[in-house]
Amino acid sequence: MKIRRVLATAVAAAVTAPVVLLSSATAFAAEKPAARTQQAKPSIDELKQAVDVAQKEYDAAVIAVKDAIRFLMEDMEADTFPLKAAVIETGNAAKAAAKAKTEADQAVVDAQDELDAATTDEEKAAARTALDEAGKAAVAAAEAKTAADTAYAEADTAMDDARVAQSRKIGLLQKTRDEAGKKLDDAKKALAEAEAEEGEEPGGECVPEPKLTAVVSGLPNKVVGGTTVDFALRVTNGTARTMDEVYPYAAVHAFDSKGLKELDSYLDLEWSTAADPKWRDAAPESELSVGALKAKSSVDVKLRLKVDADIPAGQGAAFVTAEYVNKDDSCGGYPDLDYYEFQILAKGTDPGKVEDAEGRPGKGNDTTEQGGSSTTPVNGNGGTGTGSGPLAETGAGSALPKIALAGGAVIVLGAGAVVVTRRRKAGAGA
Repeated sequence: MKIRRVLATAVAAAVTAPVVLLSSATAFAAEKPAARTQQAKPSIDELKQAVDVAQKEYDAAVIAVKDAIRFLMEDMEADTFPLKAAVIETGNAAKAAAKAKTEADQAVVDAQDELDAATTDEEKAAARTALDEAGKAAVAAAEAKTAADTAYAEADTAMDDARVAQSRKIGLLQKTRDEAGKKLDDAKKALAEAEAEEGEEPGGECVPEPKLTAVVSGLPNKVVGGTTVDFALRVTNGTARTMDEVYPYAAVHAFDSKGLKELDSYLDLEWSTAADPKWRDAAPESELSVGALKAKSSVDVKLRLKVDADIPAGQGAAFVTAEYVNKDDSCGGYPDLDYYEFQILAKGTDPGKVEDAEGRPGKGNDTTEQGGSSTTPVNGNGGTGTGSGPLAETGAGSALPKIALAGGAVIVLGAGAVVVTRRRKAGAGA
């Protein structure tokens, strides 16, 4: 679907700017440098092969990073690791040498006391001999301690150098992983575009429609593990014509505070409408229709976000958009994928001051009952209030992994493209 490609391009530009993604042709050429002329288009099978190769390279790179980190954090810190074992051994030897020196020094003191206490020539002679021997032992103990301390310092330095070298290796592996991930994304994008073009039917080109909007309200800027948050999605037809079938989209995407671990499995987003009040998963590939939407009118969808109690702290976002399909096979949708950021707090955390996208106070579970249709006037751009736009936010911190969320947006778009294509094909065969 061309409309989905328009959306995907807009999301990538808005979230990752000024990063410029490689073209699909470039991505494929990297895999097949001499397989065809510059003008030839790769086939679907070739693009699938490119995705498979890129996926294997990315998976291997991810494993390499994990193995390298585990080696640094676990293997190198094990007592059996040679350098660590050397540190332990030389450290114990240094402690023993220090103890021996202390005892030798005390022996000198004791021998001197014996000499001072001697009264006869015989006692003084024996005491002097003992003092001489104690002094020699003390000198030897001091030399042994110096050697032991030097050996320990060298072993400790070698261990530190190994840690630094491994950390640098991890950095290089992470760079390789990131490059492989980008290569994989480019390959997938090229394949998705080619499959979309192959599945399009003549005369049914979808077009961007900025006056079909999807706006979230009531979503707090902070959510806590183990809680449920109710909010709403208002879909508005700001055009002067009726849309025969309107399909909203909603999804959530999240990462932990460092942006390394995806948290989607801890989040469960559900939706319902007045016409279909049963709660069901708001997966991107699910087909929630709000039916026909008359000109200058809106319909509300209830949303419910369940946050698993075991979720770690992190950052997330709710992605929303909408599309329409008419009986004459014309179709289109909002040309941006809006997202609303929120901070994820661990279970039991006091969220403090909580606001929604409009800056209004609230805890996120006080959303009024939704699900009806209305004919309230809308503004000239089709919006129903604040919070819409390609970078709509609810005030979460700047640590949100933008590129990761952009990837989530593209996933949502890709799933939606499959659904709309399937609907159009089904309608054509009816």
